[in-house]
Amino acid sequence: GMLCSCWMALMALDLDSRQCVTLDVVFLLDGSDGTRSGFPAMRDFVQRVVETLSVDDNKDRVSVVQYSRDPAVQFYLNTYKTKGEILDTVRGLRHKGGRPLNTGAALQHLRDNVFTASAGSRRQEGVPQLLIVLSGGRSFDSVDAPASALKDLGVITYTIGSRASDSSELQKIAHEPSHALSVSEFTDLPDVQEQFSSVMSKVVMSPTHMTPTGPGKKMIDFNSQVNTIVTCRHPSRRDVVFLLDGSDGTRSGFPAMRDFVQRVVETLSVDDNKDRVSVVQYSRDPAVQFYLNTYKTKGEILDTVRGLRHKGGRPLNTGAALQHLRDNVFTASAGSRRQEGVPQLLIVLSGGRSFDSVDAPASALKDLGVITYTIGSRASDSSELQKIAHEPSHALSVSEFTDLPDVQEQFSSVMSKVVMSPTHMTPTGPGKKMIDFNRSRLLEKDNVISVLDSISLSHTACQVSRCNF
Repeated sequence: GMLCSCWMALMALDLDSRQCVTLDVVFLLDGSDGTRSGFPAMRDFVQRVVETLSVDDNKDRVSVVQYSRDPAVQFYLNTYKTKGEILDTVRGLRHKGGRPLNTGAALQHLRDNVFTASAGSRRQEGVPQLLIVLSGGRSFDSVDAPASALKDLGVITYTIGSRASDSSELQKIAHEPSHALSVSEFTDLPDVQEQFSSVMSKVVMSPTHMTPTGPGKKMIDFNSQVNTIVTCRHPSRRDVVFLLDGSDGTRSGFPAMRDFVQRVVETLSVDDNKDRVSVVQYSRDPAVQFYLNTYKTKGEILDTVRGLRHKGGRPLNTGAALQHLRDNVFTASAGSRRQEGVPQLLIVLSGGRSFDSVDAPASALKDLGVITYTIGSRASDSSELQKIAHEPSHALSVSEFTDLPDVQEQFSSVMSKVVMSPTHMTPTGPGKKMIDFNRSRLLEKDNVISVLDSISLSHTACQVSRCNF
């Protein structure tokens, strides 16, 4: 109930509604003698919140601090770079114990040692600073000055107390009274957690009013923020299809092609259903290794890619393979979200000239709005690959596919130059392009609301000019 409604305001955290907003999230957990029985539930609560964040591509950062008489930082905002490391550490947290409960000292410690640039806080870059306090008792020391200091810093604080907490104290700490919630016992936290996912996409924070702070100046003008909900659509979601030449000519280069796919997949956000991946291998005929809706986790995709066997065969029918993608992979039944406006990316690795014509199938994919990148080798037909690519600059080449690691950085920079303006994406009807390429100029990086994470087209969905970094 109440806890859930807070989450509506807090989460902000789900990137499906806030690709414009990157977050620094700090948890302050009461580890005093009084919370021993409730601590496993507090730990589980943290895990479930972290599961909703986008950590792996350095969008969101997380810190956990446990306290009783003194605060103990379990890890800082810049300690871990992956969600897996954070979750492993949270799972292993031991209850600290101790008394009395000095909440004031703990808040001051956060102010001085956690919400700082050296500890990984990006407050001065305008990144929202969130603090989630779980406290199960009345503080022995005063919370007034430290709570004010955090508010002056622009930190947005949520508190969750139990029956033993001092509710007026937690309201004082919270950003506003409605952000102070309570449960009877912390062991009751799971009862409300199930509702969290449904409220994640309701509210996002507008970064328009965030400014680097000066002394005594709040980072966010909360009064003007109320009416500036960011309007975003299908953020940070991509459907990514790899088409791999598995013909006789690529036998020696195939392991390098497989490694390349793995490195790209590593940069994607699969686990929270933002990004989807499909891999198709082809020679005379195409063979779908897995569809966009086959796997739901990055781990499953990486395991399957590692196990890919070279197909072999000749001749190389690239045209037939592209047509197969058009008819059987970039479709709703195969997991494509094209009709929802999700960007469709195709990455083609081809090591020879096609035996059949690529012209009509390449045009059909462009008409569908698919953004294609090609990487060829010395044996490829460069003009053919430029024809397939979305534009000539999207056609790259290596001498041999074993040289792919050398161009991974170049590939990354090609994809980070531009993002597609989503303003002109519309669900397609028969014969209608999803993206009007004439109107949707590829926008220079400096003018857009977000850029591609390393190798991946990312966050392509806020109205341009509504978000500033």
